Amino acid sequence: MKLISWNVNGLRACVKKGFLDYFHQMDADIFCIQETKLQEGQISLELDGYYQYWNYAIKKGYSGTAVFTKVEPISVKYGVGTDESEDEGRILTLEFEQFFLVNVYTPNSQRDLARIGYRLEWEDRILNHLQELDKVKPVILCGDLNVAHQEIDLRNPKSNVGNSGFTEEERGKMTKLLNAGFVDSYRHFNPEKEGAYTWWSYMAKVRERNIGWRIDYFIVSKTFSEQLKLADIHSEVMGSDHCPIVLELL
Repeated sequence: MKLISWNVNGLRACVKKGFLDYFHQMDADIFCIQETKLQEGQISLELDGYYQYWNYAIKKGYSGTAVFTKVEPISVKYGVGTDESEDEGRILTLEFEQFFLVNVYTPNSQRDLARIGYRLEWEDRILNHLQELDKVKPVILCGDLNVAHQEIDLRNPKSNVGNSGFTEEERGKMTKLLNAGFVDSYRHFNPEKEGAYTWWSYMAKVRERNIGWRIDYFIVSKTFSEQLKLADIHSEVMGSDHCPIVLELL
């Protein structure tokens, strides 16, 4: 089974830049996207053979997630409760026969860390959500988690210490998640690989020089790690400031 996750940073714009070519070329069983930046009725995708599930933000042109899947899920849940994340369309949970899939667009704590309090509360809710699901069956968490976990996960760690996405608090929440019985699939296969990034600033020549961050992940229940076949980063694929990531299961 092949799964793909991609923060498209505006689906309508990404479609104009080759999204559908990549989508059809990869022929994934499950394709997750984040930051759709649209409302219902603003786009119509003809994806033959796929069920489509969308979680739209109330605010126009903001946030949003979607999952396209060849296999019809047993159930679909939008959000994790009656909190702000519901309004922002940041999470979709799909139950399949062998696992739960949780597609997430984690809130950015913002440049001045104005939203870090909410961000840390979000992390606690997500961890609780994942642990409750994991009691039933294994979990696959994917999406833009807006954190570079270790120094190896960004080009310039020293100059970014304390910045949004690389604060001690955000990195600590990721450590807590992994210590709770979950595995970072990319590091499972590539524990020491440097220069592996999924996001680059739009500033001139930043992506060309690979000055990036790895902030997009497939994280799975440790009990499911034997099912992992491959985890990859398609950094050559353009169309967004993020690139797609891939997970293959046995």
